[in-house]
Amino acid sequence: MAHTDDIDVDAGLSRRRFLGTAGALVVSWALPLPLPAAAEAASFPLTIAPDMLDSWLAVLPDGSVIASVGKIEAGMGIGTSFAQIIAEELDVPLARVQVRMGDTATTVDQRGTGSSNGIITAGPILRRAGAQARHTLLAMAAQRLGAPADQLVVADGVVSVAADPQRRVGYGELIGGKRFDLQLSDKVEAKPPARYTLVGKPVQRFDIPAKVVGAYPYLVDQRVPGMLHGRVVRPPEAGARLLAVAPGQKFPGLVKIVAEGDFVGVVCRREEQAIAAARELKLTWSRPQPMFSASYDALYETLRTSTPKSSKRGTDVGDVDAALAGAAGVVEARYDYPFQSHACMGPACALADVTADGATVWMGGQKPYGLRKALAGLLGQPAEKVRVVWVAGPGSYGMNDADDAAIDAALLSRAVGRPVRLQYSRADGTGWDPKGPPVTTRMRGALDGAGQVLAYDLEARGYSGRIRPSGTDAPGDALSVQLIGGAKAKSSDLFQYSDENYRFPNKRKTSHLVAWEQSLPTGLRTAHLRDPDGMSMCFASECFIDELAHRAGRDPVEFRLAHLAEGRDRAVVAAVARKAGWVARPAPAGKRAGVVRGRGIAYAPRAGTMVALVAEVEVNMDSGKMRVTRFVVAHDCGFVVNPMSLAGTIEANLIQAMSRAMYEQVEFTPSRVTSVDWATYPVAEMADMPDAIDIEIVNNHVDAKSLGAGEPSTRPVAAAIGNALFDATGVRIRRVPFTSAALRAAFRAA
Repeated sequence: MAHTDDIDVDAGLSRRRFLGTAGALVVSWALPLPLPAAAEAASFPLTIAPDMLDSWLAVLPDGSVIASVGKIEAGMGIGTSFAQIIAEELDVPLARVQVRMGDTATTVDQRGTGSSNGIITAGPILRRAGAQARHTLLAMAAQRLGAPADQLVVADGVVSVAADPQRRVGYGELIGGKRFDLQLSDKVEAKPPARYTLVGKPVQRFDIPAKVVGAYPYLVDQRVPGMLHGRVVRPPEAGARLLAVAPGQKFPGLVKIVAEGDFVGVVCRREEQAIAAARELKLTWSRPQPMFSASYDALYETLRTSTPKSSKRGTDVGDVDAALAGAAGVVEARYDYPFQSHACMGPACALADVTADGATVWMGGQKPYGLRKALAGLLGQPAEKVRVVWVAGPGSYGMNDADDAAIDAALLSRAVGRPVRLQYSRADGTGWDPKGPPVTTRMRGALDGAGQVLAYDLEARGYSGRIRPSGTDAPGDALSVQLIGGAKAKSSDLFQYSDENYRFPNKRKTSHLVAWEQSLPTGLRTAHLRDPDGMSMCFASECFIDELAHRAGRDPVEFRLAHLAEGRDRAVVAAVARKAGWVARPAPAGKRAGVVRGRGIAYAPRAGTMVALVAEVEVNMDSGKMRVTRFVVAHDCGFVVNPMSLAGTIEANLIQAMSRAMYEQVEFTPSRVTSVDWATYPVAEMADMPDAIDIEIVNNHVDAKSLGAGEPSTRPVAAAIGNALFDATGVRIRRVPFTSAALRAAFRAA
């Protein structure tokens, strides 16, 4: 098997030069301690012991430090934050810390990355490891220098005697290249936050300079000796079966045509040869019965009228039916949310080197450890013979096409006995990635004669977002194994509710899931997409809260504050209104022709993080063209390790979610997905960017627990824009996306 050190960056930049160019940094894509050559035929560790200090931290002979975490860098700069934590506890220069991520042979299994849990789960452990390593190194230095530990000081990784600074020794001299051989302890006191000089400070992400100049080595840049190139050919229609591969086909550079069940791939010597062979390959497919709805109107009607396969109630409060029956007024509305693609910047890539002795697979997904288990099962090899190495790809944020690409690469490598680099096309990536699920939601609310809310009733009907599981733990979870046949994904129910903390006397939430397992294996199978079901359910709930406020004749901010009791909920709503310069009014104001402007608010808790968002929009009532001109967000995720990275994370959430709200909807016919490129699946462009994004960080105190930020600010975006559209136009838009055509039709109908 090949080593990761065989990377060849097209720009001709060596790893050493790259580190210098980027400012000697956190290289989350690197493997600073490569396995010895003998490991090519040997077993990898089955597990990295989570209770050992050496599993999390190593000091090299030159005094630099390697931190290891079972997470990946999904593009939000978390590697820089991890480095800040380690550098802070050890008192070493930030530039001397590297972070190793997502390698099953060298990092602890932390179940990968998901649910915005990187800082939550890895941050405290790194802090403990850094504190214990510092304590141990001080004890070693005390013995070496002949001075009590409490008379020693540390600066830039060098320990010296406070009264005699010339007596000094560096970390590298004390332990460089050796193991601590200590169990991780929670008894060692970490640095008091009052002494922080790095954590909590805005530090520029170390990966940005190289990305700006095109020198950052992504997974697509990975090369190993003897590598071949692969492409896959998907069925032309959902459910089509492969009947025949025309015999005797020859293409330039062709090594092998691989056909198993309904899985088809080609392997060639060069990438352009693989592209041509996949395009020209002659195959005969069956003509299946249509599997999908004919339109979104038909889809939503199917969801509303089908008998659910499973239903679940949230925690009920009071008696909703009695409140509705006795109310002075009842408000009812339906909200629809479509299939959406991950639409990553680039389609997935993977590299696999499968031999009789084991396998190494380089991938760009979020959960390398589960994928190792699936690969071991697929290849019939013990897990300790399989190594999965994460390398930065085009992003993920859920279950995109990265894991499927890794499985495909392994299938092709096994078939030819050589390393194979598998690159998807744009049509593969957009047309065949797992999709965020659609949902249609009926909202009902009851008001008394004074406009007070008596009841809130949410009833969602949709497809589970775990038809394609959120990790790849078994071979059948992957698309190509399903196409081969004999294995099926371990689908499960992911019920769809809104998260909110409103105090209504009667409240009920019900989720109905309609059977969708038949979508395996097609381009409309559903899976996690950034903040799974969060934006769709917040869209329904928070737009409906606005509808209740409007019916009650109350300002949307005042209405929310009147029904929120928890301090952190109220704090973000009040903070965003203040920062946005919100002027209270109970109803839309202004003209209803030409270009109109409005503002809308939405609030959303997520796993302890609190977010409130104001969107300001301008809309052309004649053309339907809409633009968000400003976002204002109040964000409470507790203590922030790196405020600069948090600001970038929030901005990225808002822009991606804005794109999903304004443009993104997977199109399909009854037999196939037709969204296969940027023309058929448009996303926001530079001209759509807001003029301003203003961020208010709330509750950023050292004694506050650090919470997740990778997804929460996605959640309220569609609702805030929808409420702003109503404020601007007086027309309530209850279906995403807010395309020009949809808005124009709604305005004309109104």
